[in-house]
Amino acid sequence: MDTAQPLVSVVLSFRNEADNIPTLVARLDKMFASQSVRYELVFVNDDSTDQSLAILLKEREKNPGVKIVNMSRRFGVAEGVLAGMSAARGDAVIYMDADLQDPPETIPAMLDRWRLGADVVHTVRTRRRGESPLKMWATRIAYRVIQSGSAIELPVDAGDFKLLSRAAVNELLRVRESDPYLRGLVVWLGFNQVFVPYERDARNAGSTHFPFFSKNPWKTFVVGMTSFSFLPVYLCFALAAIGIGGSFFLLIFSGPLAAALTFFWATTLAAIGGLGIYLIRIYKDVRGRPQYIVKSTIGVDGRTE
Repeated sequence: MDTAQPLVSVVLSFRNEADNIPTLVARLDKMFASQSVRYELVFVNDDSTDQSLAILLKEREKNPGVKIVNMSRRFGVAEGVLAGMSAARGDAVIYMDADLQDPPETIPAMLDRWRLGADVVHTVRTRRRGESPLKMWATRIAYRVIQSGSAIELPVDAGDFKLLSRAAVNELLRVRESDPYLRGLVVWLGFNQVFVPYERDARNAGSTHFPFFSKNPWKTFVVGMTSFSFLPVYLCFALAAIGIGGSFFLLIFSGPLAAALTFFWATTLAAIGGLGIYLIRIYKDVRGRPQYIVKSTIGVDGRTE
């Protein structure tokens, strides 16, 4: 392929996706065959315990565009994306999930917007196949709560399937905060940002690694809230006002002791919880640990480590 053509990097942060990797590589390869670009697939292996790495090595034998970054332990999806971006050399970088819920066939529309001058191309889900009504309802509510309290205009229903120009990637990699909320940080960067609608597919194989009643969705919600919003602190003041009002009713109907206990319990607990979240994040940033540690790479810059 003509080396004068732009290089597009696809970053895929994953863990235990052995059943999806061959299909994913095949669909990406087929999609890029119709595009006038060169491409590389940067797979960031977040300490998988299945046969994902062995399968990737076989895929690389057939397709040298497959590159591998192995993390030293499990760090998380966002940290894996940043590690992949550090290794990526593309003029444009796309990051997406490896479970094929984000269809590779949406990428040509993203590239078209990039060619027209966009630095950030968000994909907005118009439909989510294969997800439970409870999870979809909770996700919509969470997006809107985060957006309503944010200091910047965060898009609703835009997940971790985006294209960034090289300029945007370089600026994003300068951000060194812990627990990075990429969906917000990408918006915070500014530049020329546009949106592409798409329908999210059901997972190709296997079961989700992040069910509704698990740690990750709730952690993501808290990180999103505290990354770009002081709403939890404001809610402490609102709760204090409600506690004051409620204490007057309890003073009339239940006596002064119940009123005082209710007031001080509710407001103190809310204040401690809200401020505690921010203190945790400050502590994580101040101690200065790296966001991730890479154990080895294969094919990155032509090296095998």
